[in-house]
Amino acid sequence: MTNSRQILLFTLGEPRYALNLSAVERVVQAVEIMPLPKAPPFVLGVINVQGEVIPVVDIRQCFGLPSHEINLNDQFILARTSQRRVALVVDSVSGIRAFKERELVAAEQVLPGAEFIHGVAKLDGALVLICDLDQILAFGEAQILEGALVDGTARYTE
Repeated sequence: MTNSRQILLFTLGEPRYALNLSAVERVVQAVEIMPLPKAPPFVLGVINVQGEVIPVVDIRQCFGLPSHEINLNDQFILARTSQRRVALVVDSVSGIRAFKERELVAAEQVLPGAEFIHGVAKLDGALVLICDLDQILAFGEAQILEGALVDGTARYTE
């Protein structure tokens, strides 16, 4: 399909969200998270994935959704920002979908000021918000996270 973009659909409660598939590495079942002192509030801690310490990000806070206890039914989306690899906590992943570029609307046209949203698509009569991972992990917060990871990484990789 030419001029199309593939996205990974996921849920956080009722709303449907998506990530550009190019940023997604894989989806895994939730595992125990180790706390990370001095991390930004939306970073729940870290997990060890094949020897690499990866921060776990609760993107619910970015969208004003209430937090909830992570359970074994939750999933982590392992994804890559321009800065680093992250694990996003989501309720469920509902699949991959290709959209033609003309079916996607820039966030500024629909939701002015929605800094964490890259675009919007319509699917089955409902809107899907396409997340911008680089905005979620903004520069200042990325620096705080980097410092916390440097301080706390040694104890999680031993």
